[in-house]
Amino acid sequence: MADTQSSKGQRRREQMLNLLKRQGRISIQELVERFGVSEATARRDLEIMEKSEPVIRTIGGAMYDGMNAVRELPFAEKEGLSFLEKERIAAAAVGLIDEGDVVGLSGGTTNYYLAKLLKTRRGITVVTNAVNVAMELAGSDIQVVVTGGMMRHNSFELCGPLGEGMVGQLNIGKMFLGVDGVSSTGGITTYSEQEAHIAKAMIGRSQATYAMFDHTKIGRTSLFSIAPLSVLQGFITDMPLPQQLSAAAEAHGISVFLAEDGSAVEHME
Repeated sequence: MADTQSSKGQRRREQMLNLLKRQGRISIQELVERFGVSEATARRDLEIMEKSEPVIRTIGGAMYDGMNAVRELPFAEKEGLSFLEKERIAAAAVGLIDEGDVVGLSGGTTNYYLAKLLKTRRGITVVTNAVNVAMELAGSDIQVVVTGGMMRHNSFELCGPLGEGMVGQLNIGKMFLGVDGVSSTGGITTYSEQEAHIAKAMIGRSQATYAMFDHTKIGRTSLFSIAPLSVLQGFITDMPLPQQLSAAAEAHGISVFLAEDGSAVEHME
């Protein structure tokens, strides 16, 4: 019986994927009506598809990302990619944090490494929408404020109106934001619509925002825009920027910090 149900679910998801390829996007309600399933089943099907297919969850449905072959990776897979570079970026970022700061940390592996480094510090408040970041800081002397919301399983980030509403009541000093792509024309971008919304909310309540990214993110533009470069005060990265992005950073007055041997070295244009 279980095998039959599993086979039936797989066939249904194949049909859903074909429909997504044709239409480009689909809503939960449309899946319910077309396939005769409950909303819970439709959402579960999309979650399964998102892990292995070029499918991106949106608020109320999903989009087909066939134009971008690179899918969003689960946190466990991301953690193993460019981890040395990310550790250096995190070490550079922690040098910009002072006692008394209210620090915002989004999700992502680089901020997870940053949380590990912050555990030994005191007199700092961290505002985060990432469950794994909050858990890493549990038991330390860091005061942790968690935004709330619905958790995305790929990234452990809490998203949605509940979290955005809470962020609107906070004042953040320095925001450290992990991104999936950064370019001179596309600004900073991410794979997730929900994560883009909560990131915008946190940026809007911050005095200074630092985008953290390794060299593999440079020149990439993911599906959903977080913000233009003009809202940023700093880049923290592991390699010198290419000419076009470097010129854009200079034009917007963005300080560029290069992670060198675990310290943040401001790169002068």
